[in-house]
Amino acid sequence: WHLDEAHARLDGRPVSASLFDFGLFAAHSAQALHSQGRGPFFYLPKLEHWQEARLWDEVMAHTEAALGLPTGCMKVTVLIETLPAAFQMHEILHALRGRIVGLNCGRWDYIFSTIKTVRAHPERILPERGQVAMTVPFLKAYSELLIRTCHRRGALAMGGMAAQIPISGDASANEAAMAKVRADKLREASAGHDGTWVAHPGLIPVALAIFDEFMPGPNQLGVARDDVEVGAADLLAVPAGSITPAGYRGNIEVAVRYLAAWLDGLGCVPIHHLMEDAATAEIARSQLWQWQRHGARLDDGRLIDAALFASVSADVLASLQAEPAAATPGHAHLALAAQLIAEATAADQLPDFLTLIAYPHLIETAA
Repeated sequence: WHLDEAHARLDGRPVSASLFDFGLFAAHSAQALHSQGRGPFFYLPKLEHWQEARLWDEVMAHTEAALGLPTGCMKVTVLIETLPAAFQMHEILHALRGRIVGLNCGRWDYIFSTIKTVRAHPERILPERGQVAMTVPFLKAYSELLIRTCHRRGALAMGGMAAQIPISGDASANEAAMAKVRADKLREASAGHDGTWVAHPGLIPVALAIFDEFMPGPNQLGVARDDVEVGAADLLAVPAGSITPAGYRGNIEVAVRYLAAWLDGLGCVPIHHLMEDAATAEIARSQLWQWQRHGARLDDGRLIDAALFASVSADVLASLQAEPAAATPGHAHLALAAQLIAEATAADQLPDFLTLIAYPHLIETAA
């Protein structure tokens, strides 16, 4: 709901990008999909409140009536990828009770939302992204609470996305990456999830083998997870960890690389054998802001301040600009991306979304 579509205006104002995309898709595809029994089905991202879910229900009911479709034929899966939504899963399911299929753990955006939601609290600084895995207590609590909530209400509980991608030319590195995927999917399947995501089609056989073994039926709705007891303190628990120089530099590199590619029209980019998207870039840049805002320190004792950021950021930019343009998506936009990340890191208030800052520049570069 936070996105505008600048190329379409109503009464002189940009229209909601979500409504614009939904309306176009529904107008052109909904009847054909319904006649084939293949839809129309939708993912609803970024919700923070059950009232947003109810608004989507009203939009879809209006669209079904306008297109002459049966009420409730539009089905939805909701991404629980914001901290506020984790406290309202029952309410979201109820608001969409006539069309809900399930809830999905949107793990990367959830980490970003957690940072953003508690950004004013210096005692809630997260360690570097690589140390914030789904096994840390606050993420384990969130994923298991989602399973219990969904299965209690008869909805499916989808797992999250493994960001690894196959590594060609290095068998040992590829096996290490695949082992991480197998461990992640084993955790999800054994916890009771009904399905999962992967970042690359080459990982589908890996995930499928795990779920075929632990979920021989179509789902695990019978896994009630009544053993799960999760409260607010569990969802807000800060994991132990550190900020290494490599982790700090990695956040700057991922944020700049991704944003440069985004300005070039790419939505996801492979970086160091991980599929990075807007959510992972948001984690990187929001951590940079959080660490600098609250004066965190690297594990070698150095203070994370504007001077450190300027030094490391300049080195990262120089390294990226030295790479062959053909091998670096968005190479022409690296300087602009670095400038936008620097401005977002130094801002008094954490910008809500990196894409909102960059959108005017995307329009300019596409013109």
